[in-house]
Amino acid sequence: MAPLTNLPFDNTFARLDPAFYEVVEPTPLTNPYLVAFNSEVADLLDLDPTAAADPDFPVWMSGGRRLPGSEPIAMIYAGHQFGVWVPQLGDGRAILLGELVTPRGERWDLHLKGSGQTRFSRMGDGRAVLRSTIREYLAGEALHGLGIPTTRALCIVGSDEPVYREAPETAATLIRVAPSHVRFGTFQIFAARGQPERVKELADYVITHHANELVASPERFVRWLERVVVSTAELMARWMAAGFAHGVMNTDNMSVLGLTLDYGPFGFLDEYDAGFIPNHSDPEGRYAFDRQPAIGLWNLARFGESLLSLVTVEQANLALELYAPAFADRYAALMRDKLGLRTERSDDARLVADLLALMQADRIDYTRFFRSLGETPIAAQSAPATLRGLVRDGERLDSWLARYEARLRAEVSAGPERGARMRRANPKFILRNHLAQRAIELAQRKDFTEIERLRAVLRAPFDEHPDAADYAGAPPVWAKDLIVSCSS
Repeated sequence: MAPLTNLPFDNTFARLDPAFYEVVEPTPLTNPYLVAFNSEVADLLDLDPTAAADPDFPVWMSGGRRLPGSEPIAMIYAGHQFGVWVPQLGDGRAILLGELVTPRGERWDLHLKGSGQTRFSRMGDGRAVLRSTIREYLAGEALHGLGIPTTRALCIVGSDEPVYREAPETAATLIRVAPSHVRFGTFQIFAARGQPERVKELADYVITHHANELVASPERFVRWLERVVVSTAELMARWMAAGFAHGVMNTDNMSVLGLTLDYGPFGFLDEYDAGFIPNHSDPEGRYAFDRQPAIGLWNLARFGESLLSLVTVEQANLALELYAPAFADRYAALMRDKLGLRTERSDDARLVADLLALMQADRIDYTRFFRSLGETPIAAQSAPATLRGLVRDGERLDSWLARYEARLRAEVSAGPERGARMRRANPKFILRNHLAQRAIELAQRKDFTEIERLRAVLRAPFDEHPDAADYAGAPPVWAKDLIVSCSS
């Protein structure tokens, strides 16, 4: 494993035309200290985990010293924010330090969030706060544990340096890790500027490094667009099946690799509400939970428009037509898994829809219901107490359970093996806002132990974790008053 001062950087994005970025140095934190370190991500990077014990590690990881071989840059992009076109955005509080290539041949961006101002900061301070970095650190691990493509984080570094949001907070940085940080908006800005040569340069770059098997194809651009459409559709399906709401699906927050990118006002469903809005800054609910699939397609249409110098309108439209079936197929498969069904039947969609309608009417806890459904035998006339305790309308539950039991018996899936399958598909633990808030409040008092305790559970959310049963319970009453916004 490589020591911190000998990491194998190969900074290919920094070798693109300078129009794609600004060369900029991080603004160091004052008296930085380590808040959290993810040894699993260190292993991904082939980084010696003992590096975290070095007293200077927080200095390196917060931009106080330049890592040998790194070439810090701020990436430029544009985007539709809440449906409104913004012609120039960019890394206003983050810097791409560089790209590591591991002995396994994997390529990983090291992205320093909270690194200070760049020319894309738009009058912002360029900083992140401890609260937001903890939320992103844990969210990346939570989605990764659920099998959802996502960025992850190597570490959080804190400082007592004041930062002002709705109230005074303290500064922090986060080292975010992903194969690439290229977004829909990275293409949009050059298309909008009438620079097709830059769009082509960027597309060739992404295809070379992340879809290399397409390089020799004369139809590489349309084949790659199709891939982006399908991977985005499948990401939306995974979010919906997991009960996850991103909260700010602007096109500049959409990864061309189909990764969950830029965690801010996200939220997992507690009580099921299809119109759940996790973001206090989104009063009209543009990015409500149930609108995510439609927004995913809308964003892809804007992305497709940015590639019209490389593909025809007809090719772009045909690519977009792949979205609906890709989403439907993946979502249906995920929901069958959640119900313990092994085969596909024509009435499965109605079975799922009726269950969600029941959940909506009774505001049933989404995660706890599915976990309970898999942990107990099903008998239509004697629903288990763990289920009855979640539902007000017992007759409606019995009616649905009767249909569910008949569906299981039709494919001979009503035995104990059903429960084992469902436990592998239905997490016991998710990152509920009140759990993140508890870790944040302790960290603000310099107690960082809860961050790691919670991360250890979220990395394996389908396991029992008997010593962490408190994480699986219903949210406390005070959790309803928690507010997250774009500053989160």
